[in-house]
Amino acid sequence: MQYNTIESLETLRAASLAEFEAIESDADAENFRIKYLGKKGILSELKKTLGAMAPDQRAAFGAAVNSLSKDVENRFKEAHWQNKDGQTQNSGFDPTLPGFPFSSGSLHPLMKIRDEIRDIFVSMGFSISYGPEVESDYYNFQALNMPPFHPARDMQDTFYIDEKTVLRTHTSPVQIRVMEKVKPPIRSIMPGRVYRNEEISSRSYCLFHQIEGLYVDENVSFSDLKGTLLAFSRRFFDEKTHIKIRPSYFPFTEPSVEVDVECFLCKGKGCSICKQSGWLEILGAGMVHPNVFKYCGIDPEKYTGFAFGMGIERIALLKYGIDDIRLFYENDVRFLKQF
Repeated sequence: MQYNTIESLETLRAASLAEFEAIESDADAENFRIKYLGKKGILSELKKTLGAMAPDQRAAFGAAVNSLSKDVENRFKEAHWQNKDGQTQNSGFDPTLPGFPFSSGSLHPLMKIRDEIRDIFVSMGFSISYGPEVESDYYNFQALNMPPFHPARDMQDTFYIDEKTVLRTHTSPVQIRVMEKVKPPIRSIMPGRVYRNEEISSRSYCLFHQIEGLYVDENVSFSDLKGTLLAFSRRFFDEKTHIKIRPSYFPFTEPSVEVDVECFLCKGKGCSICKQSGWLEILGAGMVHPNVFKYCGIDPEKYTGFAFGMGIERIALLKYGIDDIRLFYENDVRFLKQF
């Protein structure tokens, strides 16, 4: 049959619809596609005849051909059918996939905590610095006042690549790199991943995330450290949050302290999260050791500073009330959707 009038195209439309509804398998669908939509199919051949038509007929007939072509193509793409076994079939379409609208993704809970901590310190005037995860022994230990055979090295179970290269055990090496390149005043935080050769359990993992902070200038005192950490705690946890500072030891700070925050769940009364103590340990801190300044070429007689570091996983465990750190790394969508 010759399809050279708009009326004949309506006949073709009806015929294609009848054939389309009779499709029962992939083979039927492919035959239909070749017959109507293939390079030598009926609709393709019709489009080739437009050039030989009179100009006054070409516009109307061409519009009708395009309309029919789009109609058949769209119907073919969106449709599905069943084979003889009753199973749904489709060319290029999987009916088992979720329908529209697709569910949107979200930030990992650790990244949400990281960004929240980062934004608080940035608003307080801290810049952001990064460093390599594969680090030299010098930056990871020696320049942080831990020379070879120093007993403090045993505090960190290290992944050694060779005798002089390690996977960094903390983000403190970034502090050294910053102090080597930037003259005081320095006010910066250093987020990143760190690695420890520890046994994996509900409370420890072989990698985790830290954020460290450093402030170096003239006349920086311990009260500046306390005020900074109190301001952070009240913005991150609660405006009425209290902190408790306890003496501790770190080789790169002197004096060194650990900081507890009043439990934000029980408000200091005692609960399972804080082990009935009313307090939660969140970070370590202290005044930068003069030996560290000497390694970086900073005069310890002129400048003082403080440093602090916190584990993002620990903060996330406490804030969300999670009892197993491994959940953060299993990529279980049921767990991640809660955040």
